[in-house]
Amino acid sequence: MHFEAPLPLRSGASISGYDLSYETYGTLNADRSNAVMVCHALNASHHVAGVYEGQPDSQGWWDTMIGPGKPVDTERFFVIGVNNLGSCFGSTGPMHPRPGAGGRIYGAEFPVVTVEDWVDSQARLLDALGIDTLAAVMGGSLGGMQALSWTLQHPERVRHAVVVASAPNLTAENIAFNEVARRAIVTDPDFHGGNFYAHGVVPRRGLRIARMIGHITYLSDDVMNEKFGRTLRNPDGLYRYTTQDIEFQIESYLRYQGDKFSEYFDANTYLLITRALDYFDPAREHGGSLRAALARASAKFLLISFKTDWRFSPRRSRELVEALLHNRRDVSYAEIDAPHGHDAFLLEDPRYLDVVRSYFARIADEASHE
Repeated sequence: MHFEAPLPLRSGASISGYDLSYETYGTLNADRSNAVMVCHALNASHHVAGVYEGQPDSQGWWDTMIGPGKPVDTERFFVIGVNNLGSCFGSTGPMHPRPGAGGRIYGAEFPVVTVEDWVDSQARLLDALGIDTLAAVMGGSLGGMQALSWTLQHPERVRHAVVVASAPNLTAENIAFNEVARRAIVTDPDFHGGNFYAHGVVPRRGLRIARMIGHITYLSDDVMNEKFGRTLRNPDGLYRYTTQDIEFQIESYLRYQGDKFSEYFDANTYLLITRALDYFDPAREHGGSLRAALARASAKFLLISFKTDWRFSPRRSRELVEALLHNRRDVSYAEIDAPHGHDAFLLEDPRYLDVVRSYFARIADEASHE
């Protein structure tokens, strides 16, 4: 969908003449009360479920969660997936032409965007679709931050918020991981100050390292040990390789993930989205008080965390729970003892999926009695 009117951004800049790519699943009911907004994390998109015709490898990133008969049942709910501004999967981003610039692409000049800016753009999309109120907004990780922000920016438009494996802000350690990944990109000789498009190159080396760093933080130590351990690619070749060769299976896995990522993800998008993660902190405007920040929310909440997720630990979700309870909000909380680390929110754990299934059944039942 194209939007010509300027969207004011938190940075003080604005963006106009932009597109938002989105997909919908299920059917919007007569009173337009069954809409669910799904917000994506760093490297995902608007394609949240199902596969494209003739493309069997195109499964949506949250296909375990969304679809007919699944926890978010598209036979009962109208699900909307939106690709965020600045991303590289269809919505206007750094690789697109800047309006009025004679065909010159944005590149490094794409404006800084925040979680709050994304929520405002999503609200505009809902306006265009004729949807006043969401039955629920949901997301994991960075998507969970967007879901939380929805309840603060547009409290009258959200009945339920499902926040999975997320946090009220990033810890210093998380910001540090993001900065190391960004430095890997900007110091790649092919980055060219963010204007690598004009040079016909891609800073693949930096993207590979950024993805490898990120992937390490998404997995738990137990999963890495169980999946790879200290297994060698060639046990008979020990000490026969140079220091730059791949000897351990975990090395091979990380390089594979890095290579794959560098082929499809945009470097400037990576910088923009990780910065948006760093900036998010609703308590900042309230003297650091999360209780005061969340007083504005009126939605009912489901929060889910995973015990082995050390990047967005259960402690951070419990901070949200405590602040919401202080404000006498309706909160459900589940802490799942899953072994998969941060990636658990994308995987098929029956306990996790059953919690979400039960919660959305409650949402549907509430709607049927209104």
